Amino acid sequence: MSNKITYTIGELAKQFDITTRSIRFYEDEGLLSPKRQGQHRIYTNKDRVRLKLVLRGKRLGFSLAETRRLFELYDADNSSAAQLEKVLELIAEKKMSLRQQMEDINVLLTELTGLEQRCRDELNAIKPSAKAVQSQESL
Repeated sequence: MSNKITYTIGELAKQFDITTRSIRFYEDEGLLSPKRQGQHRIYTNKDRVRLKLVLRGKRLGFSLAETRRLFELYDADNSSAAQLEKVLELIAEKKMSLRQQMEDINVLLTELTGLEQRCRDELNAIKPSAKAVQSQESL
């Protein structure tokens, strides 16, 4: 083996605070491609960087298919121009999606606030009459 820095699956799992099963899943999805030494997976710094990008993309709402597409673009064109253009396109799509979700959430919050107020009003209208009934029953 060369003098390159390598990692075991356990080291990467610990470093990124994820399970080894997650790493194997990303490998099965074609996002990581470790070398094998017998039964052991040997991950290079490239795999480590890719895992970091997968996890960052996941946190930002990118699907694994979108992340895979970015990796494919990078592998095909190391100039990164196509990859950067695709990233910008995906960012614009995610921002649009998040704005729509925010709008939907705001509408829902408004509806829930109205419903909450109606329930409180009805409850306040019922409570005095319920107390009056209890008072009459105790006589």
